This record gives sequence, structure tokens and C-alpha cells, in this order.
Amino acid sequence: MAANWKMNKTVNEALAFAEAFIHLGKNAEVDIVIAPPFTALAALSRAFSGTEVKLAAQNTHAEASGAFTGEISPDMLKEFDCQYTIIGHSERRALFGETDAEVDKKAVALIERNIRPIVCVGESLQDRESGQALEIVAQQVQKSLESYPSGRAEELVLAYEPVWAIGTGKTASPDEAQEVHKAIRRTLKELFGSPAEEIRIQYGGSVKPENAGALMAQKDIDGALIGGAGLAHESFAAIVRYQMESKG
Repeated sequence: MAANWKMNKTVNEALAFAEAFIHLGKNAEVDIVIAPPFTALAALSRAFSGTEVKLAAQNTHAEASGAFTGEISPDMLKEFDCQYTIIGHSERRALFGETDAEVDKKAVALIERNIRPIVCVGESLQDRESGQALEIVAQQVQKSLESYPSGRAEELVLAYEPVWAIGTGKTASPDEAQEVHKAIRRTLKELFGSPAEEIRIQYGGSVKPENAGALMAQKDIDGALIGGAGLAHESFAAIVRYQMESKG
């Protein structure tokens, strides 16, 4: 269960979240990941030390270093014990022009440094209404993982985020989400064979405590990439607790 904070929370606000949430992180029976802004990584790395809460970055550059003003590299993220990094988020694709080819390079750069990529894919409302959702998402998966080493397939995380459901309050129905997750799993099998069964596929798109249960009950939905509900420790904890109880 991963919380993507996007461009929210100062360092002090992040530490206040950690203080309120840390008791759950010490007893977690599911994988918990927090993706704060870059500015809060160092503070949260210390705050969550000794707990089961893992850190993710929200993006990376593919190169190790260089004249890339405003960017951050995988090697820099390693210093903060980032075990995951989100790449290809729909906001990066739509607002900053990030392409599948760039996502592919980033995924390779991350896994070479033992940072697990969370590769985001998803269709627009126009794609869904035109009946092309499955085709578009399968193409994104293929192109975003074109160079990814097959021997590291089980360390991948995919996140399906229907663009039309992000921050809108709309959510794909459990059946709609499962249909796409199943198609993603099929595409991953074409790319990597049997290890694809072990690749986690998260759902992201207005996940809340109220709908998390029905979504997580689907066969090919292995977790969630949570936006707004991940900003408040109460709502994120409620989603995590549901997962813990369902596994128990």
C-alpha cells in the first residue's frame, strides 16, 4: 500500500504524519510505502528507521549525474534508503511530457541500483470512451519496459491509474479495474513469462477507505497507489488496516 503525497507537505508536516502513523508501521503485516516530496526524504528516512514503512521517491532522472538542473538521480535517492521510485505517473506524462521511452530508461537505471520501480500506466477518458483502454494500457506496459531485464521481473511494481479517476472522486468499478489489471498481467506474461505472476499490480485512482475493500478483493489487484487519502494518517491507516485484516 503506497501513499503518493505529490507536491504536498513540508518537512514539519511530514514528521507530524510520521509521528501519528509510526505505531502502525512497527506492526505492519503488509508492505507500506510513503512517497513524500524530495525535501522530506531525509527526515522520513530517520523517522521511519526501524519500522516496516519504506520510502519511495516520486520521480528520478535516468542518468547518474550531469548537467540536468532541477533533477535528481537514482544514486542520490539511495542515500535516503529509497527502496522504491514512482515513474511514469500520469501527471508526469501529461504535464511534463514524459514518454514511455524515458520511463523505460528510468526503470533500468533504478533496478541497476536495486531500487524497485513503480511503473504507472493508464488510459484517458477519451481512450476509455472510444473502447481503446486495454490496447492503450498494454502498449504503455510494453514500451515502458522494453529494456527492463527479465531476470529482475519479480521486483517490478506496476500501477494502473485510470487518468480520468485521479483526483476527480471518480473510481473505476472493481470489475472495470480487474479487467485492466488482468490485461496488464497478460502483457507482463508476454514480456517476462511465468515470473509475471509475482509482479505486483497496484490500482490508483481515488482509492479511499470506503472503496478499498472491494478493489483489493479482485484477483489481479495486489495493492493500491493512493493519492488524497494517503495525505491524512487516519484515512491511510484505515486502508492499511483493512489490508492487514483481510490477510489475517
